[in-house]
Amino acid sequence: MRVLALCISLFFVAVVHSGQVVVRKSSEPFDAFAVRDKVLKDHQWQEMLRMQQQIKILQALPTGCVAISVPYRHFRCGGYYYRPYGYPSARSGVDEVYIQVDPPLNK
Repeated sequence: MRVLALCISLFFVAVVHSGQVVVRKSSEPFDAFAVRDKVLKDHQWQEMLRMQQQIKILQALPTGCVAISVPYRHFRCGGYYYRPYGYPSARSGVDEVYIQVDPPLNK
């Protein structure tokens, strides 16, 4: 009896973790490679969104930031550190943005 209960519970666990199942008629055209490519693009998009959420980019620093030049030019704003980066802009040539970085090691 215990063996039967174990088998049934394993079946339900396998069903829960199987993912999305799509049933199609054999007469409908189906391109497995297109589906694979779409799933890959969706996954890459989700990864890009996740990475962008981890990166904090500012177009202007908050007031009260301290400029520090050693070991490289960066700014301390409270407990956060930002490093300036230039990027090309159509209106002014190069704009500067500030990306949050880990505290630099002074050697």
